[in-house]
Amino acid sequence: MPARWAGPEEVGLKKIYVGNLPYTATENEIRDLFARYGAVNSVNIINDRETGRPRGFGFVQMEDKEADAAIAALDGQDLGGRTLRVNEAREREGGGRGSGGGGGRDRERRSW
Repeated sequence: MPARWAGPEEVGLKKIYVGNLPYTATENEIRDLFARYGAVNSVNIINDRETGRPRGFGFVQMEDKEADAAIAALDGQDLGGRTLRVNEAREREGGGRGSGGGGGRDRERRSW
């Protein structure tokens, strides 16, 4: 049986949402900020698909207890002149991206 990737909930990691980031923030800067509270497993700053520019939010993964300490300490703190929003990440409502929609019409018009 092939090895299966263990998701964050299976290995005691918590995914943290970090919002209102300065657009100049780097993954290393965010890692250093959170590392004050424990080992940082990963950092992901979200970029706009079309422009490639940062969207002002990202995610950090840490051990549960360390993540709770980081959330408590960093939520509402200033970074680069912006007040951070830091909380446990939640699943997106509606199951993620839309289906793309459209449809409902044939490519060729039929005459009946």
